[in-house]
Amino acid sequence: MTNTKPPLTSSAPDLSILGDRVTLRPSGFTTSPEAPTSSEEPLLSSYARFRSAPFDFLREISLHVNGAGWRSYDSFVGQDIFYNGFSDRMKGMVMRNAQLRARIQGLAERRVEVEKGEGLLGSGGNEQKAGERRRKEIEAQLTEVAEVWTDNMICKMESRRFIRGAYYFATQLLTRAYHQGIHVSSEEVLRLRSVAEEAAKKKHSIIFLPCHRSHVDYVSLQLICYRLGLALPTVVAGDNLNLPLVGSFLQHAGAMWIRRSFGDDALYTTLVQSYIDTLLQNGYNIECFVEGGRSRTGKLLSPKFGILSFLLDSVLSGRVEDAIVCPVSTQYDKVIEVDSYISELLGQPKPKENLMSFLSSSSVLSLKLGRVDVRFHEPWSLRGFVEEQKSRLSQLPPRIDMSHDTGLKRRLLATLGYKVLSDINAVSVVMPTALIGTVLLTLRGRGVGKAELVRRVEWLSERVRAQGGSVAHFAGVSTEVVVERGLEVLGPTLVGVVEGLPENTYFAVDRFQLSFYRNMTIHLFVSQAIVSAALYMKVKQGGRPETQSMSYTELCDQVYFLSQLFRGEFIFPTTSLAENLDTTLRELEADDVIFVTRDPDKPSKVVSVGLSDAERASGRENYDFYCFLIWPFIEASWLGAISLMMLTPPAPTATFESDEETHTAPNPNVWLELNKVQDQAQLLGKTLYHQGDLSYFEAVNKETLKNAYLRFEEEGIIAVSRSRDSKVPATVRIDQAWMPRRNDQGGLQAGGKLWEFAERINHFRREGKNRRDGATVQQRVIGLVQLVGQILWGDALDEARKSDGAAVDLANEAKRKRRRNAIQTKARL
Repeated sequence: MTNTKPPLTSSAPDLSILGDRVTLRPSGFTTSPEAPTSSEEPLLSSYARFRSAPFDFLREISLHVNGAGWRSYDSFVGQDIFYNGFSDRMKGMVMRNAQLRARIQGLAERRVEVEKGEGLLGSGGNEQKAGERRRKEIEAQLTEVAEVWTDNMICKMESRRFIRGAYYFATQLLTRAYHQGIHVSSEEVLRLRSVAEEAAKKKHSIIFLPCHRSHVDYVSLQLICYRLGLALPTVVAGDNLNLPLVGSFLQHAGAMWIRRSFGDDALYTTLVQSYIDTLLQNGYNIECFVEGGRSRTGKLLSPKFGILSFLLDSVLSGRVEDAIVCPVSTQYDKVIEVDSYISELLGQPKPKENLMSFLSSSSVLSLKLGRVDVRFHEPWSLRGFVEEQKSRLSQLPPRIDMSHDTGLKRRLLATLGYKVLSDINAVSVVMPTALIGTVLLTLRGRGVGKAELVRRVEWLSERVRAQGGSVAHFAGVSTEVVVERGLEVLGPTLVGVVEGLPENTYFAVDRFQLSFYRNMTIHLFVSQAIVSAALYMKVKQGGRPETQSMSYTELCDQVYFLSQLFRGEFIFPTTSLAENLDTTLRELEADDVIFVTRDPDKPSKVVSVGLSDAERASGRENYDFYCFLIWPFIEASWLGAISLMMLTPPAPTATFESDEETHTAPNPNVWLELNKVQDQAQLLGKTLYHQGDLSYFEAVNKETLKNAYLRFEEEGIIAVSRSRDSKVPATVRIDQAWMPRRNDQGGLQAGGKLWEFAERINHFRREGKNRRDGATVQQRVIGLVQLVGQILWGDALDEARKSDGAAVDLANEAKRKRRRNAIQTKARL
């Protein structure tokens, strides 16, 4: 971010979409709030308001209802949609799908075979006729069920007049919350439009795959497609949003509803695949979120492979010739739902989805949240992706039946999913609020002066660009003004200011919520952060510079350990560890953050690495920046590892109290409910934080803890039992090889495989005054683990006792029923 206006040729211009206007501006342009009224003023005003300009308000409504000019949406790029009979036509094509018909016939035949085996279809010559009659009857019933499901699932884009009104309504809401509108790159839009024209000729669909941070994601993409004349995509949405009235509205605006979980329902699974096939075969655009649900942490989540599997299967099987994939990044100055996200991450129950409440909230209608930046990666062919994988995997056959090659399916899906995420990161724009949040959370002191904040924001902007990222630089506006606007959007509940000093000093009020915005930048610096954390093992020991350097072999070992630890937390480069480490070391060396000693005989061979003299002279501010980025995640992993000690069953002779009664020690093979274990891990973390043994409150983040537990499961540290029934909670227990030991008094010992694993993570943590006396820390931490573990096991035994009591009651009731039947039989005799 610079104080001078960059040349116009440095980047493609933005298209600013706000209210009724589309305006071409230099990249990242926005007008100054202090600027006098000019031709640019309409960019900062949405549609006319009834109270202030009733005639203009009525005129705008009339233009949309009548479809004047571009509002008619008659000439768009793509297949024909929004006409009477569209839904019935789609429903008919789905029901005629050969795969669906075959599934219905197969299910009917299997059911007939079961009924034959049970003797329900008679015997002899009549059995065959009865079986045929029964098969047709079952097929008719299954077809009827499939028709109802299809009607409830498919989008129903029937009326252009409806979509005009929907566009007007959605724009009214969006521009009241995001008063600076939607910004897109004109270069990307022109490229997308050109690809869409070619796809329309070949009857190929465009599959939009955006990141997902807010409900606004799909609204903004639909508005862009409508305003710029692209066929609206069918949006894959979970049926938890299919609410009364709102669900029907969204379905007619392009939403298709699917279950959150399919379970073992073969008919429903085939029905969804049939609908996806129908959309792709006819060239209708699709939008789905590669992460599945919304990210509560601000960074990309690992890909979910449900819908991706259907899309890939359509092309792999040959049922669809090709489709065009377009990864999309949507970034916000401020995300509307962050407050609710923070409550969830701190352990509050997730509220039931209520989109109408979200849309109609008076607070949403009056917010000033800045702008939305949407960026489109260069689209690419899904068939081309498959062909590229063929060249890498010579054993890949021309046609693949996914149901018979699950291993290959997983490999292709993983490659596809992470490629999409990498493409999203590649085009993401870093917003000013993300820059400010990152700077405030990577400072050593309590606060920062205005001039220093501006300087660090400029430095961070340069680092973002050096890493290949983009910054919403607001051409023609000074960095100071941009920082002021960002602080205004974040508000005093996130960033406080100490006034009355020689210089205004800013500090983080809500670090947990600010971490959401910091996480929007962390993907650019993950490699540097991991190398810095690995080197910190030596740096924190102090002493002479040469004693703080680390051999290349040791550095590789520590970097590998951290990379594996965070494999499910971050999106890493697709290159090998050695290649990525070499690139990272060269970049840090070029920035004069580290020095690299190389073998004189083999200049390409690195011998050791340490902090550079220039970095030490600057107070380690750049090196510390990378460490501060990763330390909260290291602490979360350490907390997760320490919390596993709670899974150690109490000693056989131990007795302890729960909320209800005193217990003796349980069976060591008891499985504990996973959600409750993670809740107690959060409770442990909050206690450790308030007592000074945890430096970052962000470490108790529920999503980060869940990721840590998934990683521990992959390592075999814990075993997790999951049921196909979503109503049955997952359970967990620690593997016997990792089971901590107890002393003669029944207390946990600071030793064993699990403790050593946690201690290795501990080596990378930020040094703290409260943690320098190792023996005291061990005693305090283990004591808290035992205390929280007693609560956990006490509650588990209460539940087990209730369950056993219920089982006894059922058994007694069964006995009583048998006795009653016996008495009644005797009475009849």
